[in-house]
Amino acid sequence: MTRIRLPRADGTLEDYRLGEPRTSPKAEVPFNRVAYAAAHVAGDPLADADPSLDAAIDWNATIAYREYLWSLGLGVAEAMDTAQRGMGLDWEATQQLIRRSLAAASACDGALIACGCGTDQLEPGPDVTTDDVVRAYEEQLEFIESLGGRIVLMASRALAACAKSPDDYTRVYERVLAQAARPVIIHWLGEMFDPALAGYWGHDDPELAMNVCLSILESHATRVDGVKISLLDKDREIAMRRRLPEGVRMYTGDDFNFAELIAGDDEGHSDALLGIFDAIAPAASGALAALARGDTDVFHDILGPTVPLSRHIFQAPTRFYKTGIVFMAYLNGHQDHFVMVGGQQSARSLVHLAELVRLADRAGLLVDPEDAARRMRAVLAIHGVE
Repeated sequence: MTRIRLPRADGTLEDYRLGEPRTSPKAEVPFNRVAYAAAHVAGDPLADADPSLDAAIDWNATIAYREYLWSLGLGVAEAMDTAQRGMGLDWEATQQLIRRSLAAASACDGALIACGCGTDQLEPGPDVTTDDVVRAYEEQLEFIESLGGRIVLMASRALAACAKSPDDYTRVYERVLAQAARPVIIHWLGEMFDPALAGYWGHDDPELAMNVCLSILESHATRVDGVKISLLDKDREIAMRRRLPEGVRMYTGDDFNFAELIAGDDEGHSDALLGIFDAIAPAASGALAALARGDTDVFHDILGPTVPLSRHIFQAPTRFYKTGIVFMAYLNGHQDHFVMVGGQQSARSLVHLAELVRLADRAGLLVDPEDAARRMRAVLAIHGVE
C-alpha cells in the first residue's frame, strides 16, 4: 500500500494510506444522455511570461486532454469558465484554444464539441451599452462559426453591468440568436461561479430571473438546443426543466447534484455540461454507459462516490473550483506540472488539496496511487512538508 503524510485542518499531519483505483467499464454503447465535459487548460511552466498578465498555455497537455475526453465518449465544452474564461484566459488566447480544439476534433472520429461564445473582449464600464454587448457577441459568434464550431452562448459580465431591465436581456439575446447558424446552448451561470453575474436576466430573485430566461427560450425554441444552468440548486433546475419548450434540452451544470439530475425522474431528465466531468471522466463515462444499458444501480454505484469529491472541489468560493480540476489532471499524470493560467494554482490551500487527495482516493479515481503520491509529495515539499 502507498502511504503519504497529508496535512489536516488542525495543522497536524496524517499518515494516510491510498487504496486501489476503481476501474470503470468503458463505454461500448452510445450514451442516452448528451454529455459534455467542460475542459480545463494547462498553464505553461516554461513560458517567460507574467502569470498574472499573460495567458501562457501548455498546448500539448491541453489538447491531449481533450483527445482523452473524446476517447471516453464524452463531448468537450470548450472555452467555458472551466477553461478560466474571465479568470486568466483572455479573448486572444481563447481564439487560439478554440481553433486548436476544433482542429483536433476534426481529426477525431465522432468527437462532440461546442465552444463558449461570450463578450469577454468587452470590458464592462459606464459607457458600455447593450449595442456594444451585441457587437461583442457577434464578433465571437462569427469567429467560432467560421471555423465550423457550435455555440454555447455564455452569460455576459458586460450585459449584467449595463442592462437596466429584463427587456435589455431579451433584446440582446433575440438579436444574437437570430444570427446563429445552428441551435445554441444558452448558459446561465450563477453568481457563486462569477459574482459579476449577480442579478442576471434582470432580477435578483431566481424565480423571476427564470421566467425571463424561459420567455426567451419559448420565443426562440427553434434556435436553442438547450439551456445549461449552473445554480447549484437541484429543485430549481427540475422546476425549470419541466417548463422547457418541447425539443429544448436541460443541461445540468449542478456539480453538487449531477448524478440524480442526469438519472432523472418520471417526468424527464437532464443532459450534462459539467466541469466535474473533466476531473472524473472515466467514472462519468462508465456510469453513462451503464445508464444507457438501463442499469441505474451501477450508474449510481459509480457516480455516488464522486459526489463528495465534486462538492469539495466546488465548495465556496466556488469560482476557484478550477484549481481542483487541474490538480486532478496533475495527480493522474495528464500534465507533468501543477501550473495554471493566471497563477490560479495558488487559489486553494494545501489543506484543501490534501482533502481532495483523500476524496479522490475514496472514489477510486487515482489511476496510479504510487505516482499520485509522488506528485503530491512534490507539492507538499514546496510548502515545507517533508
